[in-house]
Amino acid sequence: MTSFAPADLAVRLGSGLLSFPVSHFTADLTVDEAAYRDNIARLAGHPVAGLFAAGGTGEFFSLTGAEIGTLVRAAVTSSPADTPVLAPAGLGTKQAIEMARDAQDAGADGILLFPPYLTEASADGLRDYVIAVCESTDLGVIVYNRANAIYRADALVEIADRCPNFIGFKDGAGDLEAITRIHSALGDRLVYIGGLPTAELFALPYLELGVTTYSSAIFNFLPDFALTFYGAVRGRDTATVQRLLDEVVLPYASIRDRKAGYAVSIVKAGMRLTGHPAGPVRPPLTDLDETEEAMLAEVVATAARLTPALATAGH
Repeated sequence: MTSFAPADLAVRLGSGLLSFPVSHFTADLTVDEAAYRDNIARLAGHPVAGLFAAGGTGEFFSLTGAEIGTLVRAAVTSSPADTPVLAPAGLGTKQAIEMARDAQDAGADGILLFPPYLTEASADGLRDYVIAVCESTDLGVIVYNRANAIYRADALVEIADRCPNFIGFKDGAGDLEAITRIHSALGDRLVYIGGLPTAELFALPYLELGVTTYSSAIFNFLPDFALTFYGAVRGRDTATVQRLLDEVVLPYASIRDRKAGYAVSIVKAGMRLTGHPAGPVRPPLTDLDETEEAMLAEVVATAARLTPALATAGH
């Protein structure tokens, strides 16, 4: 049974940093449930506002339905009762409904609805896709705005009017005008989540648009840094944000941009470097090479050096 009603979940998620854990695999690319459980407990020991199991950073696109169910249940049972756990749903409408229902059975607190698989869709079709999933579950549902699922403000208003458990909008497109229109139309009816790759890059300008939280992939392996950065953003400490961008986040993003798919691969490399290995990525993703991992090691060392100094300075 979920601990959070949809409206309460929205408030909770908007109050702090969000964790999107990687999915742990063995060398032969099978799910390593025990290692995943240990990692969930580690991450949940930090003050996060929500934990999204088997999401984009968790290679949702490479998991079977059964594996998703395993990981969601592992996250629910391995995290504190006061840490909401959200499960993924997506692919086709029927598959998304099955995932949403299974997530509710597993005790998850909410759903992150991914774009439908492969096909293009009209605004009306996307609206009906979300409504069908919302009506299949009592859990709060957040839509992921990216790729072939770009939601118009008028469609989101229709969904919100019809579905009380539609609670959130996660943006992975970066269209500031569209976000402004959506926020103007819906105000605090939704929680707004930054979801672009390396969301820290966009955190400060997004905050001015009502996006109070974001999915931090860096949190997987640099949790203290990620929380320090988030605190500086929410405090509008632009000098600290700029320093951390210049010395850590932008160099990190430069490595991420060296190859398509590295937004996930670089996180698993960071896990290895910080003593929390999560195994390789599954194809079609590829792992960082030795040179790139050495470059990332320098970024990790810089972040570790900066974070205690900033904590001492009160940031």
